[in-house]
Parts: sequence; C-alpha cells; structure tokens
Amino acid sequence: MPVRYKDYYETLGVPRTASADELKKSFRKLARQYHPDVARDKKKAEEKFKEINEAYEVLSDPDKRKKYDELGANWKSGANFRPPSGWEHFSGGQTFRGRDGGGEDFETHFGGTGFSDFFEQLFGSRMRGGAGGFGRSPNFAEEDFAERGRDVEGDIMVTLEEAARGSIRSVSVRHGSRTETHQVKIPAGVTEGQRLRIAGRGEHGSGGGVAGDLYLRVRLAKHPDFEVDDHHLIHEAELAPWEAALGAEISVPTLTGRVNIKIPAGTQSGQKLRVRGRGLPPSGDLLVVTKIVVPAKIPEAEKKLWEQLKRESKFNPRA
Repeated sequence: MPVRYKDYYETLGVPRTASADELKKSFRKLARQYHPDVARDKKKAEEKFKEINEAYEVLSDPDKRKKYDELGANWKSGANFRPPSGWEHFSGGQTFRGRDGGGEDFETHFGGTGFSDFFEQLFGSRMRGGAGGFGRSPNFAEEDFAERGRDVEGDIMVTLEEAARGSIRSVSVRHGSRTETHQVKIPAGVTEGQRLRIAGRGEHGSGGGVAGDLYLRVRLAKHPDFEVDDHHLIHEAELAPWEAALGAEISVPTLTGRVNIKIPAGTQSGQKLRVRGRGLPPSGDLLVVTKIVVPAKIPEAEKKLWEQLKRESKFNPRA
C-alpha cells in the first residue's frame, strides 16, 4: 500500500544541506512553539510536535539521514511513495509481508505509535522469531503442524513527560485486513531503547499454535530543553560572563515547572550543577551544564567598562 512521502527538511524548515547545528536550532524553535504543554490548541500541537520529532529523529541521526537522502530522485515522486527496490536490505526496518494462518497475504502496520506510516515503512516495524507461516507450500496441511506466530516489533514515540509520569497509549496493529487495538501501559521511568512486551498480540499462530508477542521499542521524543542520559536530564544554561564570575541565581526548566538554582562565583563554562530528583524516575537528576556567552555587539558605554576591566584585571586565562 503506497504511503504519503514525508519531506523532513520541509517539516523543519531547513534546506537539504542544513548542518547539524542548523537542524538542532530549527527543531528547538519549532518544538518550543508546538509543545503540547504550552500551545493553546493542544490536539493540533500534539500532531505537529510528533511530525517535528519524527523529522528530527531521522535527520539528526547520521545513518538515518544518509539512508533517507539516498532515496534520491524518489523523494520527488509526490504523495504516493514506495521505497526503491532493495531499501529494506539496508534500512533495518520495513513493513513485513507474509502469509497468515489461513494462507492469505498480509502486511503489518502500526497506528498510535507517534510515527507515520512513512517512517514505519522505512525505519520501523520488523518480524522476529520462527517461520510463522511464511513461504509454505500451497498443499501444506495446517492440522498436521501447529506453529507459533512470529513476534512483531515496532517503535513507539514516548515524550519525556510520559516517561516521567507513565501513561496508557492506544496502539493499533493491522495484519492485512484485520486490525487489533491494544491499550499499552508505558511505565514511569522507561528509557531509550527499552522494549515493552504485550504477550500474545503478535502474529497469529497456525494449525492451533499460539500467537507471537508484540514488542514496542521506546524512542524518547526529542525535547527542546533537555538531552537524556539514562534517567538523567541535561539542560544547557547560558550565563553572562559576570554571572559566572560573580555568581548568580537563575531559573531553569524541569518537567514539572521551573526552579531557581544558584550559580557559584567562579563558575566555568561546561561545569555541571546537579538538581537532585528532577530527572526521570526512579533516580534521575537534572544536570545543568553551564555555557558562558559573550554579547555579539557591545554598546559604547559597555565597551568602555570592558576596556576598564581589561586594564585593571590581572587575570590571564593562558597563564
């Protein structure tokens, strides 16, 4: 079944030659604008936020971006798009075709995972396990052999807010013409790459065999304010030179609201300040990484003060 092509560069509003820094800057701007927690139209913002995250998930990963770009002229094919022959050989993911317990052809698709059909077809779902009814002879007698269905595995996008508090998600799995919807519990504290198992919800077995399992691999949604390191959240805080030198009190974001932290006098760029218990459960902290920023343009009055400091200060960073 053809799926609608996604122009990830257009989604992020950047040229196809955009650097990693340009991608990050554009993502952060759009993600802050459409984050469901701040937008007025939360439903519309949620869908837009997913689109932005999917685009950044692909383009910020060098391997995924390379594979996406290798579609070449195919990206101009318009709304109805199929990947070129052999794509699944090197993409690591695809929509799987096979034969169900009744001998009918089927495809497996996901819904409600936060990723589009386009992403799923190129980078997403996969089958694991035994033969599961694939490639059998037309004369195969089902009653002579009971076989367990294959496990089905796909990606699910989980926001950091969901990872912090846990949630219940409705996920649909379509095997050919048959669609099944499952309520999936996302426990608080899930981590990147963790697999959630839903027993008996994979491919149906044949000849009376049991069904396979459904596995959803967690992909933590990118956030405009945080990077993730296991259960810790990392936030980069920009400081004026005088704040770093003299000390200050600044406000930083957390997943549950802003908090004030103290910047010790003499703070260096790249220094880490820990805010305990403000990361992901059960034991994550918020790590505030400082970045000293110098103004690009200095008014004449301020310039004189900098020149006075230059004359009077004995500090030499290269000594």
